[in-house]
Amino acid sequence: MREGDYLPLLQIALREDLGDSGDVTSQAVAPDGERAATLWSKDTGVLAGEEVFAAVFRAIDTDVRVRFALHDGAFLEKGQRVAEVTGRAVSVLSGERTSLNFISFLSGIATATRSLVMQARATGNAVILDTRKTLPGWRALSKYAVTVGGGRNHRQGLYDMVLIKDNHIDSAGSIAEAVRRVRARWGTRFVVEVECRSAAEVSDALAAGVDIIMLDNMEAEEIRREVQRIAGRAKVEASGTMTPERIPAVSAAGVDFISVGAITHSVRSFDFSLKIA
Repeated sequence: MREGDYLPLLQIALREDLGDSGDVTSQAVAPDGERAATLWSKDTGVLAGEEVFAAVFRAIDTDVRVRFALHDGAFLEKGQRVAEVTGRAVSVLSGERTSLNFISFLSGIATATRSLVMQARATGNAVILDTRKTLPGWRALSKYAVTVGGGRNHRQGLYDMVLIKDNHIDSAGSIAEAVRRVRARWGTRFVVEVECRSAAEVSDALAAGVDIIMLDNMEAEEIRREVQRIAGRAKVEASGTMTPERIPAVSAAGVDFISVGAITHSVRSFDFSLKIA
């Protein structure tokens, strides 16, 4: 993860929390001198976001020191000591909520991803992918957390691969024509994936020679039939309302990938607390 992936978002978060006056409560109440605070896990799951957690305090006060006892990817148990933050009390308190917001959300993503990865592995070899369904500005961080949880990133944006979806197909008139236009414009520069809503569209995508076929909103048995028919001529992704309950059956159907938007837009934040000793 690069600093540029999170620094603008971090600056926005601090500006909205501290405003022009800073933490007026802590400025009045916090004692002079250094204090140490401990980051505790109040939940069970996967840690993600240590770098941005520490960066919050550096942005407030370069003299604040953050030391992690555990690192991104570690499995946390409730009551576990995760990190220690040492510095001027007012600086530590000023960064408390913003730092927790970042690490809680990212650890929630990593935890949800890890759960789905384990479910998929239990019945098949499907790789869990994220999507572009991310909070604006949070994409790089959210997709980082997915990788910490054992998932893989799909496209980062509209610029790094071709994904021909229903509106593209309807606009072009057919899958064949949509793929033809892509090849005419870009040649083989980009991987080409096509969203298929029926067996007939899968046949059209195969005839067009696409790289990945997305089976959209199909039941597990229908997915199994299409995977057998595709027979390795393209990679296969399953998408559409991929809930934890559906993942095992879909993975068992033999797909290469399962894309899940919920892991970046609907996760429960991990519960941490930061306590001053």
